[in-house]
Amino acid sequence: MVVITTERRMPRPVRYPALIGLIALTATSVRAQQPAAGAIPFEAYHLDNGLHVILAPDPEATAVAVNIWYNVGSRHERPGRTGFAHLFEHLMFQGSENIPAGEHSRLIALAGGTSNASVTEDRTNYYQTVPPERMNLALWLEADRMRSLRITEDRMRREIEVVKEERRLRFDNSPYGTTQLTAYYEGPYSAAGCFPYAHSLIGTMDDLDAAELADVQEFFDLYYAPNNATLVVAGAFDAEVARELIDSYFGSIPRGDDPPGVTCENPFAQLPRDTTIYDTNAVLPAVFVSYGGVAIGHPDSPALEVLARVLGIGQSSRLYQQLVRGSQVAVQAGAGASSRLDPGLFVVYAVANQGVEAPELLAALDAEIERVIRDGVAPEEVERARNQVRAQVIMGRQNVMGRAEALQSANHFYGSPDAVATAVDRIASVTPADVQRVAVTYLRPDNRVVIRTQPGPAPQEGNAP
Repeated sequence: MVVITTERRMPRPVRYPALIGLIALTATSVRAQQPAAGAIPFEAYHLDNGLHVILAPDPEATAVAVNIWYNVGSRHERPGRTGFAHLFEHLMFQGSENIPAGEHSRLIALAGGTSNASVTEDRTNYYQTVPPERMNLALWLEADRMRSLRITEDRMRREIEVVKEERRLRFDNSPYGTTQLTAYYEGPYSAAGCFPYAHSLIGTMDDLDAAELADVQEFFDLYYAPNNATLVVAGAFDAEVARELIDSYFGSIPRGDDPPGVTCENPFAQLPRDTTIYDTNAVLPAVFVSYGGVAIGHPDSPALEVLARVLGIGQSSRLYQQLVRGSQVAVQAGAGASSRLDPGLFVVYAVANQGVEAPELLAALDAEIERVIRDGVAPEEVERARNQVRAQVIMGRQNVMGRAEALQSANHFYGSPDAVATAVDRIASVTPADVQRVAVTYLRPDNRVVIRTQPGPAPQEGNAP
């Protein structure tokens, strides 16, 4: 999964208004969760306008996380209008009815907090961590831009140029940047069957230049509405106070239209493929191989995650040990299971050592995959992967923002915040036989795109090697 995060600038301070009058709340569902192994105690309910609220007070915390996820990412964009979800990651900090451009981050910083945002194919989040006494500020700021974001032609064009420069820096002018965009988007996915994932998260230059203010405003009105959002508050706060503030700030924001569904049928219809990218920014050949995978909620997803850890995550992984330390055909090698709401990918890659060409690199990658398919994996390798996940979960929940993100992820990707309690269990149930089975099932030559990166410019017609 590709995540784009933008650091925020710190503009001049501004005053913010007092509390809005209290508005009655009707909770459509309220549940008090009992602590369980691996769980985060929480309660969840909905406002009348559809806003999903999850509260996770923690008497031992010293800060409060205010974290909102909108159910919008690049998968919700349409042809000719890509890059909008990422554009809004910028525009949401460019001013609303009561806040001038950029002042959101400034006010949070003055209150002793931090704030930022990120966007993926499947969601966009906006988050801040503040001292307990400034929870009201963070909630009010989020409500103000949900209610009244100010989108003007000047602001839109300015941020489009910022996004274009970001694309140049991260991808167009970066070694292997075009290779990565190909490996995770248009390479494996069929645009006809699954446009939601067949285009890049950051958008194309042509689409960004073609953006119209009316289209951008329509995108905001449809996707940045309370009925398309989940608000999590975690940390040192009183739940009753939080409910009153949330009702006061968010309760009167009008519900929006329900966004249309996303269609992703036969996403890997164009596989197998084999393509070569010439990269003037690269100095060494590289090979990326993207296999068609499964959605994050699929029963095979945990086994594919374990397989990725065994093959290519960390210096103890097979690809690192065999290709980097062993044969030394590569200076980098790895693997990852890119799970998404619709079918994701399983990607392996390697960057060649001096004197090694792409065919030798691909052969080395294939040899390690074939070894898993033929011989399986050892129980201790699976146990190591389990321990990695367990440590990742525990460490990730040691601060209030990590707890908020865990609840958001469980709710968004697994359909309920209750799933936060089973993150470790999903991996703990994976067996060596499961890992071998998913390798056989998905890591097939007819289910992949091979992307070879060659340093330098493309050969001129008639001069190809």
